[in-house]
Amino acid sequence: MTYRTRLLASAAAIMTAVPAAAEIKVGFIGSLSSDTGLSTLRGAEIAIEELNAQGGVMGEEITMVTADTGESVTEGVKAYEYLAESEQVDFIVSGSIDDVSLGWLPRMQEYRIPTLDTWTSFIGIIDMVVEDPDAMRPYFMNIASDEALATLYVDFGKDVLKEQMGFESVVILAEDTAFGEAITGLVTDALAPVAGIDVLDIITYDVNTVDFAPIFSRAEQTGADFIYQVSSVNSQVISSQYVKLQVPMAMTGVNVAALGLEYWEDTGGAGGGISTLSPIPSVGFELDPASQAFVDTYQAKYDSRPRMPHFNGFNAYHGVKQAMASAEKAGGFDDADAWAAEMIDQDLKLMKDGELWLRYGFWDYDEVEPVTGRTYPHNALFDLEAPYDFAQPSMVVVQWDEDGSVGVVYPFEYANTEFTLPSWVPAD
Repeated sequence: MTYRTRLLASAAAIMTAVPAAAEIKVGFIGSLSSDTGLSTLRGAEIAIEELNAQGGVMGEEITMVTADTGESVTEGVKAYEYLAESEQVDFIVSGSIDDVSLGWLPRMQEYRIPTLDTWTSFIGIIDMVVEDPDAMRPYFMNIASDEALATLYVDFGKDVLKEQMGFESVVILAEDTAFGEAITGLVTDALAPVAGIDVLDIITYDVNTVDFAPIFSRAEQTGADFIYQVSSVNSQVISSQYVKLQVPMAMTGVNVAALGLEYWEDTGGAGGGISTLSPIPSVGFELDPASQAFVDTYQAKYDSRPRMPHFNGFNAYHGVKQAMASAEKAGGFDDADAWAAEMIDQDLKLMKDGELWLRYGFWDYDEVEPVTGRTYPHNALFDLEAPYDFAQPSMVVVQWDEDGSVGVVYPFEYANTEFTLPSWVPAD
C-alpha cells in the first residue's frame, strides 16, 4: 500500500468515525411560485431562523428542504413522497391548496410524518380526523375549517347583506375545485334558512376561464341582488372583469387574490368594490404587537412578492414553533402519537390593548363548538360568536375600495371601515 493510499484510507476512516451533525429536518410542501406557497415557506423560514438563534431544538439545528407542488395534485403526491423517502424529513409544513392536500393525505397516513397544513381548510379533512383518529393523528390544520368560515360569513349575510343592504337573493359563481364545491355547499345550505337570502342559481366555472362576460350575463339574468363568488385560483381575472364590465350587482364571497397586497397591482387597479372573507390576519386587519413584529422581520428579509404574508404565513410562523415545542416535550418527532398529544395542548394567546386578539391553538377530540354543535379535532381554535373572548373569529370580511385602500368590514368588533356598494351598482 502506497503512502498516498494509506493516507486516503486513514482519512476515510476518520470521516466514517465522526458522526454527522445532529439536525431536525423540516420539509416544506407547496407551490414555490405562488403567493400562497411563499407565504408558508417564508413564515417557516423565519421561525426556523429564530429557533436556531436560540439553540435549535433539543440541542439540534433545524434545517429545511422544499418540494414544489406547482399546485398540481400529481406533483403534490410526488413532492410528499420525495420529502418522506429521499429527504427523510422529521416534520412537514404545508402551504398546499385543498385539492393538493387531499392528494397527499394517504401518503401522510402511510409515512406517519407529523404534518401541519397552514392553508388548506377543507372540512372533509377534519371529518377524517373525527372518523379515523388513529390514521390522522399526525395531521393538524391551523386554519379554521371552511365550515367555520362559511358559518361566520352567513352571519355577515344576515347582519350586513340582509339587514343593512336589504339583499334578498343571491347567485353563486364557484370555481370547479374541492374548495369551491365545499364552500358552495355550506353557503347554499345556510344562506336561506339562517340569513334569509334565497339562492337563485349556482354557476360553476373552470379555473382557466378567461372570459367571464357570458357568466356575468347569466348571473344578471337570474335577477339576484348580489353575486357570491368562490375563487381560489386565478381570482384576479374574475375580479378585474367584474370591474371592467361594470356588472350592476354587488359581488362578495371568497376571493383569494384579494387577500394579498399585490391584488391592486394584479388587477391593474380594477379591483375596487370586491369584498371577500379572509382568515386572519388579513390585509386591512389591525395587528397586535407580536404579529406586527413578525411582519417587520418578514418585510426586512424579503423584497419580492408577497410583500406581506398571507394569513398562512402567520400560521406557518407560529405553527412551526409550536411543532418544535411539542417535539421537545415528546422527545422528538419519531413517535407521531406522542408528538400529537403535545401539539394539541399548544396554546398561544396574542393580546392587543389588553384584550385577546389572536389565539393559536387546537380543538381537542371531545370539545364541542357551541354554535355548530360539533367537534373539530386538530383544527385551529376559532370563535363564532361575539364578543370573541374565547378565540379570534374564524374569519373577517375585507373590502377593497375604488381608491385602492382596503379594510375590515365584519365582524363589527374587528371592523375599521364600512361595507359599501361599488359606484356603478344601483343603490336600489
